[in-house]
Amino acid sequence: MHNGNTEMTDGRFRTMITNDAGIKVEARMPVIVSASRSTDIPAFYADWFFNRLDKGYSAWVNPFNGARSYICYDKTRFIVFWSKNPKPLLPYLSRLRDRGIGCYIQYTLNDYADDGFEPGLPALQERIDTFKRLVDSLGPGAVVWRFDPLLLTDTIGTGDLLEKIEKTAKRLSGYTEKLVFSYADIASYRKVRCNLARHEIAYREWDENSMLDMATRMSASPLLRNLQIATCCERIDLEHLGIGHNSCIDDELIARLSHGDEALMQHLGMKIIRLESDLFSSDICPPDNAIALGGSMYACRRRTNRDTGQREHCGCITAKDIGSYNTCPHLCMYCYANSSEKAVIANHACHMSHPFTESII
Repeated sequence: MHNGNTEMTDGRFRTMITNDAGIKVEARMPVIVSASRSTDIPAFYADWFFNRLDKGYSAWVNPFNGARSYICYDKTRFIVFWSKNPKPLLPYLSRLRDRGIGCYIQYTLNDYADDGFEPGLPALQERIDTFKRLVDSLGPGAVVWRFDPLLLTDTIGTGDLLEKIEKTAKRLSGYTEKLVFSYADIASYRKVRCNLARHEIAYREWDENSMLDMATRMSASPLLRNLQIATCCERIDLEHLGIGHNSCIDDELIARLSHGDEALMQHLGMKIIRLESDLFSSDICPPDNAIALGGSMYACRRRTNRDTGQREHCGCITAKDIGSYNTCPHLCMYCYANSSEKAVIANHACHMSHPFTESII
């Protein structure tokens, strides 16, 4: 329960709330929420999330020091969902509209079914059907296709990965305008190395030559020609191939989808302008870096929103992530967010026995 007093400290809105135990606590008030890099909230915790949205707040436990903090949703204007199976979101989307909260979905849609890397996922065709239903509900651009990560093994090479991507792209034709991918970075993540080793997957690390080979194949593919292709958090520069660096929590996409939300645009430092030609000139020259919104409307950035707390090559803007590690029952074999299947199963069982408490676990 929000107690009504709001103040800005260290550049962030904060307030006092009364939690479920009747205790007054300080809470952050994020305008943009990430749900979530740490677990699949749409697939497994959609009921919990929307219950907590109705309650007005949720709790988050820092995975590094165990400290509990609180997130109040009174100022939330936009949510970025991350999921491999966001089908449970479908009946809730109207509730976001009713609240005036915008959203888009980072939808990881891989084709590793024959390889067994993603044992907890529905069949690929079901996930493709969900993708299309979400686009029909949210509109073009609001469901971003990710093939993430690209995983090399002793039996999967760059040609095999391209074939998987192309087959999926063909089935998504007309429903996606973008493809985001990353190269599996195994050496940097102990959890990933351990998970792959436990499942006896003979993986291969990417090097610059294999990265360039994969990117060149994707850039030259006729089936991907109409897609904007971008990497997620990759150091390698592929601009010469027409492949850019992605911002997964993206102020440009947010502006395209929700430029009518004045409070959100103010938060992002965006000015919405309209440029129209007159009788004497048919040329329209928008300002540098202006974001085309359609028609004669543009969004102009007045500052950078990049989240400096993320990894060096991450292009995301600032948002508050609300997820918890070791809670995703997809149990993908390359997962960086789960350290053990035993912990995931125990945490999910605990959640299911108390499904609407203030935190996921």
